[in-house]
Amino acid sequence: MDESFRARYGPWAVVAGASDGVGAALARRLAAAGVHVVLLARRQALLDEVAASIRATAGTQARAVAIDLAAGDAMDRVVAATSDIEVGFMAYCAGADANYEPFLANPVDTALAMIHRNCAVPVQMCHHFAGPMAERGHGGIVLVGSGAGLVGAPNMVTYAATKAFDMVLGEALWAELHTQGVDVLSLVLGSTDTPALRRLLARRGLLDGPDDPSPIPGATSAEDVADEAIANLANGPTWFVGDQLRDGARQLGAIPRGDAVRLMIQMGSATMGTSQQVEA
Repeated sequence: MDESFRARYGPWAVVAGASDGVGAALARRLAAAGVHVVLLARRQALLDEVAASIRATAGTQARAVAIDLAAGDAMDRVVAATSDIEVGFMAYCAGADANYEPFLANPVDTALAMIHRNCAVPVQMCHHFAGPMAERGHGGIVLVGSGAGLVGAPNMVTYAATKAFDMVLGEALWAELHTQGVDVLSLVLGSTDTPALRRLLARRGLLDGPDDPSPIPGATSAEDVADEAIANLANGPTWFVGDQLRDGARQLGAIPRGDAVRLMIQMGSATMGTSQQVEA
């Protein structure tokens, strides 16, 4: 147990999107440092498995709370699940796009649900938990973003827009809170080897199935993402995970935005099997 870490970010952490992938890896990393965890996601059975493994290996407490973060009452349920504990750390890891489809392929309610889950609920959670952290003079917030939020690209219109929102939200919160002892980090991910990505690649015929153990070229493991998050909590406001994403962000930032969008179209065609004409 890391007593200094627990004193700064404990005694409890809330991790949204903790049923698998980055959220589960980060929850395990926090528990290993001695912080109790509240695990939030839709799927109770998976949350129960993560909670049981944390209790068995870390010896800390773990609450598994099934919540649909796209639902209108999501924040009310978060408040109810955490009203009796002191939360010193909050990580929002939910919000993956499981479809990778054109904007007009789905009803507008699909986009609005993603906006609620990826934008409204993180704002609500930050507002709810950051106040007590600032009063105590210590705490931490991690908002997981995506390289998709750096520039527009096809098949992830709403997702990319919400991740741009999350990145700027974290940066602005850091600007206000870091002098009050609260570490805020916009954690921007590139390709990350998670069950969600494997399911998507399997549906697009790029893996034999979600359980195909084949490595995903250029993808960072969820465990490595969690390690980078913990190592860079005090290095806000923004941290890009992995050398490949850091290089890519520099290259995108060095060219006109229209050229960057055209480059993203080409990259999507190459890596996701999509086909779209790129105009000069």
